[in-house]
Amino acid sequence: MDESPCTPGQTVGPFFGIGLPFPGDNDLAGDRADAITLHGNVFDGAGAAVPDALIEIWQPDGAGQIARATGSLRRDGATFTGWGRAATDVDGHYSFRTVVPGPTSPARPAFFAVTVFARGLLHRLCTRAYVPGAALDIDPALPAPRRATLACVAESDSRLRFDIHLQGPRETVFLAFREDRR
Repeated sequence: MDESPCTPGQTVGPFFGIGLPFPGDNDLAGDRADAITLHGNVFDGAGAAVPDALIEIWQPDGAGQIARATGSLRRDGATFTGWGRAATDVDGHYSFRTVVPGPTSPARPAFFAVTVFARGLLHRLCTRAYVPGAALDIDPALPAPRRATLACVAESDSRLRFDIHLQGPRETVFLAFREDRR
């Protein structure tokens, strides 16, 4: 019987540098005048930088519209795709050039959907990065100090910071998705 090869979800990586990077992967905004920088660092449980993580974001545009066009890997400099990917550098830092997302409905706060792939993780981690001023009381069951791990910090009008802590006392809140609820 032939044995199937292991996939990244079944083995410890990182495998990210082999086939995932592509030109413009972290530039969602192209030549838009309203572009901002979303950046931060990824830390392990001991507070050390994770130099080989991969971060993906999905988001609506500033008006809350979700891009539905195919071809989000094609960067033409003008089309906002709503999706991007960035690898961390040796200091655990990642960066995206994007726009501030708008809320998709009046009752929902604006956020970036964030996925983390890193060494030692057999499956991706999912979280949200809420824009400054978003109502963080969205889940009253979540204690206030934990809610703060989901908030972007405005460093200026054009720079938002979102640090990701994989474990430890400052661990970012990660979300679980049930397969039957998608």
